Amino acid sequence: MNDSASRRVRVRAPELVGKGGWLNTGDQQYTLADLRGRIVILDFWTFCCINCLHVLDELRELEERHRDTVVVVGVHSPKFVHEAEHQAVVDAVERYGVEHPVLDDPELATWKQYAVRAWPTLVVIDPEGYVVAQHAGEGHVHAIERLVAELEAEHEAKGTLRRGDGPYVAPEPEPTVLRFPGKALLLPSGNFLVSDTTRHQLVELAEDGESVVRRIGAGARGFTDGSAEQASFNEPQGLALLDDGSVVVADTVNHALRRLDLASGAVTTLAGTGRQWMQGAPTSGPAREVALSSPWDVALFGGRVWIAMAGVHQLWTYDPAAETVQVAAGTTNEGLVDGPGAEAWFAQPSGLAAAGDRLWLADSETSALRWVDPDGAVHTAVGTGLFDFGHRDGEAGQALLQHPLGVTALPDGSVAVADTYNHALRRYDPATGEVTTLATDLREPSDAVLVGDDIVVVESARHRLTRLRLPEEAVRVEAVAHRTQRAATEVAPGRLRLDVIFQAPAGQKLDTRYGPSTRLLVSATPPGLLLKGEGADSDLSRELELDPAVGEGVLHVSAMAASCDDDPANEYPACHVHQQDWGVPVRLVAGAADRLPLVLAGLDASDGR
Repeated sequence: MNDSASRRVRVRAPELVGKGGWLNTGDQQYTLADLRGRIVILDFWTFCCINCLHVLDELRELEERHRDTVVVVGVHSPKFVHEAEHQAVVDAVERYGVEHPVLDDPELATWKQYAVRAWPTLVVIDPEGYVVAQHAGEGHVHAIERLVAELEAEHEAKGTLRRGDGPYVAPEPEPTVLRFPGKALLLPSGNFLVSDTTRHQLVELAEDGESVVRRIGAGARGFTDGSAEQASFNEPQGLALLDDGSVVVADTVNHALRRLDLASGAVTTLAGTGRQWMQGAPTSGPAREVALSSPWDVALFGGRVWIAMAGVHQLWTYDPAAETVQVAAGTTNEGLVDGPGAEAWFAQPSGLAAAGDRLWLADSETSALRWVDPDGAVHTAVGTGLFDFGHRDGEAGQALLQHPLGVTALPDGSVAVADTYNHALRRYDPATGEVTTLATDLREPSDAVLVGDDIVVVESARHRLTRLRLPEEAVRVEAVAHRTQRAATEVAPGRLRLDVIFQAPAGQKLDTRYGPSTRLLVSATPPGLLLKGEGADSDLSRELELDPAVGEGVLHVSAMAASCDDDPANEYPACHVHQQDWGVPVRLVAGAADRLPLVLAGLDASDGR
């Protein structure tokens, strides 16, 4: 047994349990015993979470390279009420091209058994059924790949590795015109341009919203410029008309902006490198040389293309004249904080609409409608934070949305919100400060466009455009309020030791060439929960003091660590950034634990996990 194998902590993996059952297995149900002999990677994810979608993409190459030894199992663990619906999980698995088995765990049973605290979290189980590693957040696949190679060699030698086909069974494709469309744009011709996201294409539809005029893109994941037939996209989303008559496309999984010439159908790249922006990378410069991160929507506002950069919780801009990009608002911290652009916090901004002197945005993870003024300051119209959501009309301060993805400016100065997880179209009127419901019984609406007196809604999970007459009176609905379903962690009032666990992957060391290689940022909702320990520092452990009078709240913890290959002979070692944000609901209880461990990478030595 090699050194790293002998050092490895071995904890028996809990059983995989999920009330929704298994998907992508041809209706076969599995237990861990059925997977014995294979290296199992559990991916705890929820489909609202952009970081989870990043990890799905990171895993694709690893799955392909180790298809006969590794089984990736997605454990779907919902944040929002809608995500606990089985059909919604079925849709998401197809929508995002998940090509491995998925366990639908709507009650978070397996999440609790594995003591998971964050989306996404990856857990590695060896062929004998023991947990050998846990990683929270993005950027860990290189380390897992190395661990997989070690486990393959170790268990091949022991005779405990079983090679062969995995349990994945591809579902039958459905013959619909569109497949999980994302966004739509009304063209000058009166036709519609729609991002046919799951099929990696743009589709031009006639004025009826149904007849296909042409398809743009080869229809498979790729990042290629060229003619309408040659060009390729990767889950495109937002669309906006530029002053020159061309269309800018948010090519989300390619982390790029593309340009469509409507006359010729030719596609070129405006911004992005095809690689995902990571902490420490440039935040401004020539557009083709700066990495982006999951651009989800685009809108022309103040002469620039504004970008809802969902992957890093920011707004960026692209200047068509100078061909440059830069950050316009957001710190990369996830949450809801208003103020000057440089100080504002967002949470997966996913929809944009310019109207006069306001740029409206759907901030999906805070279930919020927000706006930017001409000076770049950020304001919130509806929404309170990461954990409150529901379907409640009335005065905006107490109204609730659920993970909205789209926003549309209406002629009277109000805005329509594609309230995605409520399956509804909502309206906010700045003149009265009231929120109403325009339509219900839609299916995951993700965008809408105005056409005369009608509004055409992208019903993403019904794979179609739906035309509605703008009603004079709002639909009345029964108010429903929710909070995130995760149970609060009981901790002792007063002093609390926060430990972020990070062990550099085998063959790597912390990168200290340019100063500290770690960063820890802590805050709380409500702010009064934290008497001591707020702010940023380079130490991954910190003494917090919690106010017993507050009782409960949420600790917001953001951690980053950079590691590099530890080989003195390598002049240019590869370096990797590991990052995760946690929102940990806590309840203060006398006699409860006075230590809160959060695993970024590795296992917590105190309990073997």
